[in-house]
Amino acid sequence: MPDGGRLIVALDTVEAERARAWADAVSPHAGLLKLGLEFFLANGAAGFRAITGAPVFLDLKLHDIPNTVAGGVRAVLPLRPRMLTVHAAGGSAMIRAAHQAARSAGADGPIILAVTVLTSLDEAALHDLGVAATPAEQVLRLGRLAIESGADGLVCSPLEVAMLRQALGPAVKLVVPGIRPDGHAAADQARTMTPARAVAEGADWIVCGRPITGAADPGAAAAAIAAAIQ
Repeated sequence: MPDGGRLIVALDTVEAERARAWADAVSPHAGLLKLGLEFFLANGAAGFRAITGAPVFLDLKLHDIPNTVAGGVRAVLPLRPRMLTVHAAGGSAMIRAAHQAARSAGADGPIILAVTVLTSLDEAALHDLGVAATPAEQVLRLGRLAIESGADGLVCSPLEVAMLRQALGPAVKLVVPGIRPDGHAAADQARTMTPARAVAEGADWIVCGRPITGAADPGAAAAAIAAAIQ
């Protein structure tokens, strides 16, 4: 586990100055800082390098043919992200290509995390996509595929973390978004859980964004969540 503990703070903005201010405020209480697709598209490598204070989880959710995804992984290796995401739905060959590209950097290579089912998707949304399985069934299917294909860990909703921990064992790293402290609205997340319960269910890291960055004092909000999951 990276120094700083289990909390990953999502810096979900396209504004570089705002992201840097959030990073400065929350870094003392966070194990990692998460930068997503919107930030990276708006600010690129320069914006990434400007975020300091804690290791960075680059959440790009790569999903393409294996050669393209491998090239994408290699393209960001100079930035030294601590974690990098791909979609498990991209299939075994794609995941394997991402893993091999990450390992080409040796010890500096990022942890490759496979996203199972987005936390914004519920059973009805999956059925609209032609998936007959429940979210839990689809998460387990994709999770097993990803780990067998070389992924270091998974991104899953808190509602599936206990199931994955039991099915896949203690070595698989589980990163869990959809975290909402008591009293916070779920917003666009369909499958949520409190920080302490997610850790108790088996999460290695929890990802929390708006309840922290939307607070009057983001540093204090991060500190409170970090204290709850020690």
